[in-house]
Amino acid sequence: MDLSDWLEEHSEGYFWYVKRLSGNDTLANGSHQAGFYLPKPVFYKLFPSLEKHTHENADTWFDLTIDSHPDHRNVRVIWYNNKHRGGTRDEVRVTNLGGIQSALLDPESTGALAVFAFPAAEDQDAKQCKVWVCRNHAEESTIERETGPVEPGRWTTWPPEGGLFAVLQSAVLADCRLAQHQLPQEWLTKFPTGAEIVRKVIELRPDSQMAIDKRLLRRRDCEFELFQSLEEAVELPRAQAGFQTIADFLAAAQTVLQRRKARSGRSLELHMREILIEEKFEEGKNFTYQPKAGNNPDFLFPNEATYLDDSVPRDQVRMLAVKTTLRDRWRQVTEECSDLPSRHLLTLQEGVSEAQFKLITQAGIQLVVPDKLIGKYAKSIQPYLSPVGGLLVELRSI
Repeated sequence: MDLSDWLEEHSEGYFWYVKRLSGNDTLANGSHQAGFYLPKPVFYKLFPSLEKHTHENADTWFDLTIDSHPDHRNVRVIWYNNKHRGGTRDEVRVTNLGGIQSALLDPESTGALAVFAFPAAEDQDAKQCKVWVCRNHAEESTIERETGPVEPGRWTTWPPEGGLFAVLQSAVLADCRLAQHQLPQEWLTKFPTGAEIVRKVIELRPDSQMAIDKRLLRRRDCEFELFQSLEEAVELPRAQAGFQTIADFLAAAQTVLQRRKARSGRSLELHMREILIEEKFEEGKNFTYQPKAGNNPDFLFPNEATYLDDSVPRDQVRMLAVKTTLRDRWRQVTEECSDLPSRHLLTLQEGVSEAQFKLITQAGIQLVVPDKLIGKYAKSIQPYLSPVGGLLVELRSI
């Protein structure tokens, strides 16, 4: 089935749960979870009869069809809830997917955007689910035009709970959700740039003495909440006032989705730039952000002029690309600074298959992953990953 046909067939009358498959969802990291994670708010909505159950491992079965990779089977949703009785687990997973033959468990699906479409049913347990596992970046872009960007470690639903501008997503609470009167008032009339938002995040979370990897993720969580606060303050009144025409409604929705995409696209690199400055890397001297040379990498070290100086040995220059997800997009990095023996790629993707990791390393690319996320990769891969703090140690050495 073509994706556009699938989206048309499963839009009206369906509830979507959308996420990127992590190494803990697939079989990429050997965790043997053997099933994708389902957040409890979504679980309670889809299986209301199980919400009140406190008996061990409350479960039920439903039909699941993967239309992108023809596959159909009866699967089990199970709430591992022994934490309520002195244990350690309190999570929901969908299991009995059929092993590595399933596109949902295939290590090569790690990082892929997946849509789980459940027929809408009030106060009844879901009986079936249709799934699309994106096969390439083009398909992911098509879906994110409908849902907005979906980042690793987060999830969204569609339609959003509470209306067009509401967001139902998992996020580590960073206490950065501000009331309208706490926001810079000029932001309410002109939406700030990504750099302005990141600077505000640093005011809220200075954390300059915190370990670099933890600082980066903590601020990213803070930014996510701050952006939601601002979006609600600016767009919710417009939505509540109503729209005169369908065209006005569609234009407003498109503005919201495009703004979310723009934020997501540059957020990580902007945070990385600020951390470099905090760590006494002088811009222009110790690094260049968004250089033109080398086919436009995100960062060059020690700077662009050094890279362009043919008398400087290539092993004394470093390049850093920044991509929140890398399933297909890592290939773009092969075209950046191809003359350097050492190139780095910072990502937040939660795992990668061993086969894809081999291709990445063969291309001369070193993955940089915040240390909290390294455990989501296969044990055979973990020794070859660099935490962000480790990267800065290497950069100081040159």
